[in-house]
Amino acid sequence: MKAPNHSVMKVYASSTDRLGSQLLYEAIVYKAKETGLSGVTVYRGVMGYGLSSHVHTSRFWELTDKLPVVIEIIDSHEKLESFYSIIGPELNALPKGCLVTISPVEVRLHKPGTRGGK
Repeated sequence: MKAPNHSVMKVYASSTDRLGSQLLYEAIVYKAKETGLSGVTVYRGVMGYGLSSHVHTSRFWELTDKLPVVIEIIDSHEKLESFYSIIGPELNALPKGCLVTISPVEVRLHKPGTRGGK
C-alpha cells in the first residue's frame, strides 16, 4: 500500500491541560509553527469526556472552562510523523490523558491568502 501524501493529525485533550507552564494546545501550536508545519487549528468542544474523566459541558450556568479541545494539523505524512516523534514523548509524560490520531487525507486545495486580507 502506498503511503499517503498528506495526513491529518488530531490531538484530543482538555482546554485546561498544561505542558509545563503553557496550555497544551498553545504549546503544540507554537511548536508546530517552529517546526514549519503548514498550519494548525484548535477547536473547542461544547461537550465531551475521555477514558478517565467525567462528562464536561459548556452550559452557560457552569463556571468551569474545562472543555474538550481538538488540535488539528494537516501536512505531509512524513512531516506529521516527524512532529509526532517530537511531541509524542511529552504527551506520554503528561499526568492527564489525551488521544492522538494520524489519518490520510486528500488535499484538494491549499491556497495561501494574502496578508492583511487585501
